[in-house]
Amino acid sequence: MFKRLRADINAAKLNDPAARSKFEIWLTYSGVKALSWHRWAHFLYKIKLKLFARITSQYAKWLTGIEIHPAAKIAGGVFIDHGEGVVIGETAEIEEGVVIYQGVTLGGTGKETGKRHPTIKKGVVISAGAKVLGGFTVGEYAKIGAGAVVLKEVPPYATVVGIPGRVVRINGEKIADLEQEKCDPMLEEICHLREKVFELEERLNALSKVEESPKKTKKSR
Repeated sequence: MFKRLRADINAAKLNDPAARSKFEIWLTYSGVKALSWHRWAHFLYKIKLKLFARITSQYAKWLTGIEIHPAAKIAGGVFIDHGEGVVIGETAEIEEGVVIYQGVTLGGTGKETGKRHPTIKKGVVISAGAKVLGGFTVGEYAKIGAGAVVLKEVPPYATVVGIPGRVVRINGEKIADLEQEKCDPMLEEICHLREKVFELEERLNALSKVEESPKKTKKSR
């Protein structure tokens, strides 16, 4: 447990330019505190004291603003920067060197059973407000853009942005044939709704003409 705490502090020192000393990190960083409480909650969960584990995790949430399920598996050397609003689900797995910013959710879609939360591989960076939802894997050293909603597997060294998340770069190089950019689901849905509105307007116009024609016939008589 203490070995992982040292690794968490070192990760914070490495990734945060504002960090001045390891003592300051240990004393004041909410991400380090949340991970420390999680280690204890995870231990309680493993020895079948699940109620006490949940109480511990909820206390840590109240203290730090970061909610981590006691069953989640988190390696040493993970850095949660600021951390307010971070949620990590029950079957999530996070390897060393991962950086998580505020407002990130590692959750499920609500439709799966079993492994329903993501596995985050070594060195991944998940930017503020991103949502990674499902039991898939985010590959080594991938980057998830701020506010992205990721619903499928991410290859190693990829950069993912947008809603829904799409891969725009791999190893820093733009993908040559981005078929996913040509087919934007949001744009398609808007176009479909627009067509429906036009169709309904035409029907209303046709109905109004049908109603007006008997009135004209009566007047002519």
